[in-house]
This record gives sequence, structure tokens and C-alpha cells, in this order.
Amino acid sequence: MAANPTPRDWSPTSWTAHPAEQQPVYRDRAALERVVAEMSRLPPTVVSWEVDDLRRQIADAQQGRRFLLQGGDCAEAFADCESGQIARKLKILLQMSLVLLHGLKKPVIRVGRFAGQYAKPRSADTETRNGVTLPSYRGDLVNRPGFTAAEREPDPELLLRGYERAALTLNFVRALVDGGFADLHHPEYWDLGFVHHSPLRDQYRQLVASISDSLDFYEAMSGNRIHEASRAPFYASHEALHLLYEQAQSRYIERRRRWYNLSTHLPWIGMRTAQLDGAHVEYCRGISNPVGVKIGPSMGADWVQGLCEVLNPGREPGRLVLIHRMGAAQIESRLPPLIEAVRATGVPVLWVCDPMHGNTESTPSGLKTRRFDNIVTELEQSFRIHAALGSYLGGVHFELTGEDVTECTGGARGLADADLARDYRSQVDPRLNYEQALELAMRVAAVARSA
Repeated sequence: MAANPTPRDWSPTSWTAHPAEQQPVYRDRAALERVVAEMSRLPPTVVSWEVDDLRRQIADAQQGRRFLLQGGDCAEAFADCESGQIARKLKILLQMSLVLLHGLKKPVIRVGRFAGQYAKPRSADTETRNGVTLPSYRGDLVNRPGFTAAEREPDPELLLRGYERAALTLNFVRALVDGGFADLHHPEYWDLGFVHHSPLRDQYRQLVASISDSLDFYEAMSGNRIHEASRAPFYASHEALHLLYEQAQSRYIERRRRWYNLSTHLPWIGMRTAQLDGAHVEYCRGISNPVGVKIGPSMGADWVQGLCEVLNPGREPGRLVLIHRMGAAQIESRLPPLIEAVRATGVPVLWVCDPMHGNTESTPSGLKTRRFDNIVTELEQSFRIHAALGSYLGGVHFELTGEDVTECTGGARGLADADLARDYRSQVDPRLNYEQALELAMRVAAVARSA
């Protein structure tokens, strides 16, 4: 599969001629320019052939031959760049992919929301507390969460810190994968401590035993070891929000005659920055990575069709991922017209369901949460709607953690609003904990089989 050459009217800086939403304002422009120039000289975080491999797999998923699992933190913190936390994120994604592999009977593409998810869009540029107004916290890539003028001042040096931590994270992920951490022959290595207390423990371990027996039987009969079962690759993704960060790691690969964003494998455009004439769409239209776009209930058919035409004018397989996030209350009315509109363009896309963002709500005490039942409802309706329209839902997108947090209510243990205060850690959006994420993978596998 060969992607079309980069458009002649595009460059990594052409976005600067377009309206750019959600960009921080730096006082010291000279320091900012120095940091961007330095990042432009540093080695890339990923390489182009990894990006091309992912495009080929997404093209397979568009044809129903693979399924994409994308998950991780709503926003990474620099302090979380620690071996134990990274390993736990991989463990839960591996366990979920194992459940999906067993249930769907097709390869799973594993994409983590990590190694770059350090910036977050905000609903307002400023925040006011007790009569004091300061810039909003936009993630560790931009400023700091503490509520002082110094902490909230956008700091260009944080771009370098983000690059370094992204590189450290991916280096550790690759080392784990190459060292056999993701070997399907030994999924018992992936257990997290509190799996022993999970209501899903027996069901999960029966599934593990079934896969291990199947692998042993096949390899004994064929005399060959299944290579893909020994090494499960991971790809990185993040929202391409901070455009100078993305620009600094854009590279032209001469032999391919194309530009790549080598800060990540799969960048995506958020719903707040998906304007057709906006800077984020302009930047993403010129890179050769697969590109995701979040699609919400406020986006009409013309808008989504325009995104398809601008981001994939050559109708290339594996190029465009549409991640719909409607909410359980609106998906029935909002999703079908968009599926039909995209089909009318002839642009191949991979449809992915994000059942998290459209189902965010606040408790009476002011904590943001998500109800497990609403998440499941949106997932079930998504599979049913796509199947009824002759479309294929080829992936899921979750905000989750490998920790035993209490941020989303419901699930097998029946967490209630009163339980949230026990271990609520997120500074941005609520995430599924380990048990809820694993249960959701089991629900996805069951629903997808019946769709």
C-alpha cells in the first residue's frame, strides 16, 4: 500500500495561516522558537516504517479483517513516566486485546493513548478561583496544575520535557515487547494484583487457559511456533493538539516523497479543533500518518463529508479513522445519517466507537464521572447501528488505566457515587479502572459476535 505524495501546497508550517484553536500563548517567543528548533533536530520518537505498518493494519480493519483497540489515560502526567505505571497500562491493554482476540477471532491492533498525550483542550482560556483569574491548566506539555501565576504560565521548556518522556515511555514499551512481555504463550504474567479480587477472575482465567491450550495444540501439530503470538506490537497515539510540538517532529522521508509526523503513529484531531478551515485539519492533511478525527453530535453530514474529502482526497485505504462519540442518549439519532454521508463520499474509513466522552456527567458533589451502563449502552447501539446499515464498526476507544481507581461508577463491583472519593486521581476526565476495562472488553466481544 503506497500513500499519495504530500500535497504541493502544504508544509509543516502552513497551519500558521489558518485559525488555530486551543493554542497556548507564550510570552517569551524567542525561547519558544529556540525549543522548537531544538526539537526539530532531535531524533524522532517513532519511525516511518512503523507508521506505514499501522496504516496497512488499519486498511485491513476497514475490510473487517482486524479490530482496533485504542486506550489509555485522558491526559498523561510527566510524573507517571515510571516503569510500574507504564507496565500496568500495557498489561490491561494486553488483557483486553486477549479477550477481543478470543471473542472476535481476528487480530487486534493495539494502540495506546500514551507517549505524547500531555496536552488537553479546555473549555475556557482562564480559570477563576476566589476572585483570582489565571490561565487554564492545559496539560503538562504547556503549564503546571498548581494555581499560582508562575505555575500557570505556559513554559516552552515543557515541550522538551514532553518529548523526553514520550521517548522514554516508548523505549520502555519496545523493550518490554521485544523481551517477551506480550507473549501470548504466557498471559499469566500479565495479572495485576487486584485481579484476585475481581468478580471476572474465573471467567478471564478460563479464557486464558483456552487460548494457551489452542496455541499448544496448533504448535504441537504443525511443529512451528506462531511468531505473532510471541510478540504483540504496540502503537502510540495522542491528540495532535499543540501544533508547534507536532510541527517540530515532522520529517520529510525522501525515499517515500512524503512528510510524516514522527511524534506518534496515530495522531487524532479533537472535536473542538476539527474545523474544515482550521489549523489542525490543515496540519493533518499533509502528513502521511493514519489520522483520527473525533466525531460528535454537533457535527452535521456536510462537515463530516468535508473532513473526509480534505483529509483523504486520494481515498487511500488505512488513512482515515473516524471516532464517533455521541453519548448514549443521542447515538440513535445522530450516528446513522453520518454513516450514510460518509458512504456517499466513497472515502474508506475505519469507524471506531468512543463511548466515554459523550457520557461524562457530574455528581452532586461536583466530581466528573461516567456511568458504566451508559458506556455499555452506547457500545451496544453502535454495533447494532453499523450492522443494520451494512457498515462495520472496527474499533473502540477508551479512557482507562491499569490502576484500581474509582472514577467511573458501575461495573461488576457496582461502584456508586459515594465510592468515587476512595481513589479518584484524574485531574481531567474520569477513567475506567482495571476491572471495568476488562469487563468492557468482554462486553465488546459478546456484542460484536452477535451484531
